[in-house]
Amino acid sequence: MAQIAVMSVDGSVKKIDRDSEEGLQALRKLASLLLKDSLHQEFKGIRLGESVADEDGFHVDSDKDDQQVSADELSALQDALLAKAKDAKVEFVEVDLDDALAEVKDDPYSSELIKEAAKDGKVAMYQVGDVKAVADGDVLLYGDAIKHLKLLSVAGAYWKGMSSNPMLQRIYGTVFFNKEALDEDMKKRQEAREHDHRVIGNQLDLFFVDPKVGAGLPYWMPKGATIRRTIERYIIDREVADGYEHVYTPVLMNLDAYKTSGHWEHYRDDMFPPMDMGDGEMLEIRPMNCPSHIQIYKHHIRSYRDLPMRIAELGMMHRYEKSGALSGLQRVREMTLNDGHTFVAVDQIRDEFAKILNLIMDVYKDFDITDYSFRLSLRDPKNKEKYYGNDEMWDESQKLLKAAMDDLNLDYYEAEGEAAFYGPKLDIQTKTALGNDETMSTIQLDFMQPDRFGLSYVGKDGKEHMPVMIHRGIVGTMERFVAYLTEIYKGAFPTWLAPEQVHIIPVSEEKHGDYAQKLADKMKAAQIRVVVDDRNEKMGYKIREAQTQKVPYTLVVGDDEVKNNAVSVRKYGEDAQNSMSQDDFMNEILADIASYSRKN
Repeated sequence: MAQIAVMSVDGSVKKIDRDSEEGLQALRKLASLLLKDSLHQEFKGIRLGESVADEDGFHVDSDKDDQQVSADELSALQDALLAKAKDAKVEFVEVDLDDALAEVKDDPYSSELIKEAAKDGKVAMYQVGDVKAVADGDVLLYGDAIKHLKLLSVAGAYWKGMSSNPMLQRIYGTVFFNKEALDEDMKKRQEAREHDHRVIGNQLDLFFVDPKVGAGLPYWMPKGATIRRTIERYIIDREVADGYEHVYTPVLMNLDAYKTSGHWEHYRDDMFPPMDMGDGEMLEIRPMNCPSHIQIYKHHIRSYRDLPMRIAELGMMHRYEKSGALSGLQRVREMTLNDGHTFVAVDQIRDEFAKILNLIMDVYKDFDITDYSFRLSLRDPKNKEKYYGNDEMWDESQKLLKAAMDDLNLDYYEAEGEAAFYGPKLDIQTKTALGNDETMSTIQLDFMQPDRFGLSYVGKDGKEHMPVMIHRGIVGTMERFVAYLTEIYKGAFPTWLAPEQVHIIPVSEEKHGDYAQKLADKMKAAQIRVVVDDRNEKMGYKIREAQTQKVPYTLVVGDDEVKNNAVSVRKYGEDAQNSMSQDDFMNEILADIASYSRKN
């Protein structure tokens, strides 16, 4: 196997396998340093932030007084980088802190990085060309291996990932040792882009996030709101039919409740700071709904006749996600969870668990989700201090979950250390559009919170007993679920979910506009989402745009359609147009919607 020379942070040089992960990482580290040098040369006065190499490629953060580096300038910047790479060699230098700071006196970002890396008044640095950068990882010694490189994109990024810091320009790139690997990577990136809910969301005008008004706080546009509303109505109806009582509870709660629940102790870093309301009252914007549903349970004296008691809510929550982790609808700071809690007696756990799981799988069927697996998330027996300290509870609850899965004859795998701090859980793992694992649904047993909140019910024996609490989420948060569906469907939502189900195009607005409008009114009365395209544009343009917006049905109406009380129908993704009567089309689309657009 071919070997390459890499330099370590102490200036020593060693040989490693070129085709190893370490080799690729060292290659990308050098590429990031060369990008810094190229930016320094091409854009006078530019300030340089972090240069990072990772499994996805590399990136460099920068800042300019005038206009930032644009996507149009990447090609020339790439050429400059590749030209430098031919003769590039990394030098190790140990610089006095004062001297290092003097070299970057007008660059607050480089200055901060240097100060953080300094030890005993010295800074270990790599020098490539005219740029010195803090030595923070193994780097390829010679640049002549950098031939198959691509600068990919530019984006905004907060300095060190914190929204309180300035917004910098981030330039992304990737590099490989051979052309075949680069071509394969670019192919995967194109496929990912075609599925990326952020790209599709922009193309179809579903949602947007503006960091200037709030990072991680999505705005749902009318079309995106329609998709979300359809899902919410669907899930509420399914839950009510399955015995759940839907409630609304406040997004604010006294901090003491989260101290009692254990969230303040175990989850504090992911919670927003509490608000001091005066007179000793501290309110917390909720990161979880469970303490709220506990209050619903506690509001009345409960009997064994009330159990199982099923409470559900589309509950809004807020979590203190770091800026660097935010991504479209997948990682947000405000989210609405399809949440539910069931309060049961111990001898009801297995039946209720099976009931919840059957509901989840029925819902998956309606959304055509077929690729999923079951992960039983258990306590780490070697790190018990992370969890609620009751060995008997843990042993019993883990046995109950395993028994319930065995009852249903379902295959599952165990994952030690993945349990919640208050109890074991079943995670249902789905495959994303790009084949990655994602937790869609959970069922969690909880003996801890009923104990801490003093929950009870009056049993058949007239004595008080403690219920068990089952947490469950069927489709997770609305935000992440819509992101998942958008990527799975590539924006071509099935008819029942599509924000616009029918697009009607009159050949002539003057001659056929009234017919088109009456047809639309008939559809609206049947709860079909329809738009009449009466713009003064060519018909071919209108048809193409309807296809671009991925509308399931496009109807063209002209003289023949008016005469025969008919429509000319084109389905999304098909070239053929079929003529049918209004009634036949209405029957077809209503059946399509009623069946959740399933193919079988």
